[in-house]
Amino acid sequence: MVQAYILIQTEVGRATAVAETIARLPGVIQAEDVTGPYDVIVRAQADTVDELGRMVVARIQQVDGLTRTLTCPVVHL
Repeated sequence: MVQAYILIQTEVGRATAVAETIARLPGVIQAEDVTGPYDVIVRAQADTVDELGRMVVARIQQVDGLTRTLTCPVVHL
């Protein structure tokens, strides 16, 4: 299992709607509005890195109001 934090920037005033939409997607553990340089932080999981990448590109990045993502895979050192 691969997990990642996905940092998201949205259009002004769209953070709550984006977080609510993403929270309903399969593989998303949690989606929260935050303050700072990013508007939403998502924790997601998938079986493989490739599957995680497909989730980000095919599902998360297609959400209306989203402008940019940064995916940070969780590592266990």
